[in-house]
Amino acid sequence: MKARTVTATVLAAALASVLTPVAAPAAPERPPAAEHGWVTSTLRHMSLAQKVGQLFSTYVYGGDATEPTPADRAANRAAFGVETAAEVVEEFHLGGVCYFSWSHNLDSPRQIATLSNGLQRAALGDGAKGRVPLLVSTDQEQGVVLRMPAPAAQFPGSMALGAGRSPAAARTAAEVTGRELAAVGIRQPYAPIADVNVDPGNPVIGVRSFGADPALVGTLTAAQVTGFQHDAGVTAVAKHFPGHGDTDTDSHTDLPVINHSREEWDRIDAPPFRRAIEAGVESIMTAHIVVPALDPSGDPATLSPTILTGVLRGELGFRGVIVTDALNMAGVRQRYGDERVPVLALKAGADQLLMPPNLRLARDAVLRAVATGELTEGRIDESVRRILAMKYRQGLARPPLVDVETAVRTVGAPEHLAAVARVTDPTLTAVRNDAGLLPLARTGRSVLVTGWNSASFAPVATVADGFTARGAGATARPATLPSDQVIDATAAEAARHDLTVVLVNKAWDTTVTDPRGSQQRLVAALLRTGRPVVVVAVRDPYDIAHLPGVTTYLATYSYTRAAMDALVRALHGELSPGGRLPVTIPTAAGAVLYPYGHGLTW
Repeated sequence: MKARTVTATVLAAALASVLTPVAAPAAPERPPAAEHGWVTSTLRHMSLAQKVGQLFSTYVYGGDATEPTPADRAANRAAFGVETAAEVVEEFHLGGVCYFSWSHNLDSPRQIATLSNGLQRAALGDGAKGRVPLLVSTDQEQGVVLRMPAPAAQFPGSMALGAGRSPAAARTAAEVTGRELAAVGIRQPYAPIADVNVDPGNPVIGVRSFGADPALVGTLTAAQVTGFQHDAGVTAVAKHFPGHGDTDTDSHTDLPVINHSREEWDRIDAPPFRRAIEAGVESIMTAHIVVPALDPSGDPATLSPTILTGVLRGELGFRGVIVTDALNMAGVRQRYGDERVPVLALKAGADQLLMPPNLRLARDAVLRAVATGELTEGRIDESVRRILAMKYRQGLARPPLVDVETAVRTVGAPEHLAAVARVTDPTLTAVRNDAGLLPLARTGRSVLVTGWNSASFAPVATVADGFTARGAGATARPATLPSDQVIDATAAEAARHDLTVVLVNKAWDTTVTDPRGSQQRLVAALLRTGRPVVVVAVRDPYDIAHLPGVTTYLATYSYTRAAMDALVRALHGELSPGGRLPVTIPTAAGAVLYPYGHGLTW
């Protein structure tokens, strides 16, 4: 069948439906009496040390609250001066804990739920007044940033949802994600991403964004706020304010400067945050970026009273919890020492201080700032009130323990995995089919599947298995950032096959991701064989601009198993590609190669 471009009429109609506002509960101006009573009573019984502890959320090492492995025991001792995760919570009166795989918190639903219960018991202790339950968080954006391992539902991520153009699908992804997180005791997913990715060279946001159109990003951000909070009952966190989408610098390693004018910020960056606030978002995360048009001081937004208190609270009217991005990132540490950063963030208007590089130093710095009068206890109370109110609305004023067996049944439930497939299928985007190669005929052809691979998802093997299941003789040969020798061997093998499918991941980035340009050279070598080649971008769709000679190109935006399954079905004509580019793909020189909204189908 011949590929065709989606018509302008169809695209206009689809965009009109996308931009329909998503109904969501508005944040109440005044807290309900029960919430106000619990917050006031709890705050009254807290010591200053307990209040300051509530401001901090950090990682802890170990998969069990009280029985860590020897390695995790040593890691806790080195980082915090105590040996178990429970002791970290008790020692610092922590308000929150953030789970990561590298800190060995995330193994299975049973283990995660048990860990959460153990940490909550540590936070509550003997039930004495002033003890407060934890808010457990993790970065479950889905797509290329997800923490929960299988069998958890693994959706394709924000830019894929942008390609699908469906607010309902975005809301479903957030609801299912939120329900699974809540089941294991995690009630603060650091999502959705409200950044508008208008720079194709953005090294830190990219496919984590819904796209390049502020209206689309705003609509899907609001939909996910509703899915997380209204449907699943967890705290949505819109990030990264005031907008991290137009930079070629990664705030993990440097301090980006966003040179948007005030008019451009109002038109491009602000709308998704406005929509999130209208939808009742309870938390917004700051960005470690400089925006001279908003604050000419040169301070990152995280430390800027002008941006956090003046713009976010004053102009946009946000009344919820402001959480900093991780304070161990280079972007926030360049101008001031680690001892000053938490104090300056609080003075700027932040409430939650995420992952300082030295928790004891940061905690003591805040206590000292109160003792010297640089910060007042009233200012601390202001943030603690917001944090307690958010915890109350998450049901944490009641016993916060989760049922472990329910968690095991909930995470990866069949209906959740079915929802993953329903959401993923319409996001696949066919960008180029100039040779008319797709859809493939069902024959006994031999197929080589190669290119970028992930140990956790094994996309190369997943695609090869899909071909094998359809009667092809498929060979899986992962070639992640291949050497010259591997490139030559892979091309020689491709010459012996009827078809090659090659996966690429940020092949455009020859500065950080692929400094040798090995993915570009692999694709070029495969094309020189003269055999048909299908190129699939499993992350950023921009790669096609750096792969001359490619005639068949698709974008999946992520490498989850559901995305790879949809890819195989589309290649064989079992699924009609329905995704449309949520960004513009420029040439290397900056001209438009494929416009926003482009997409083929068959």
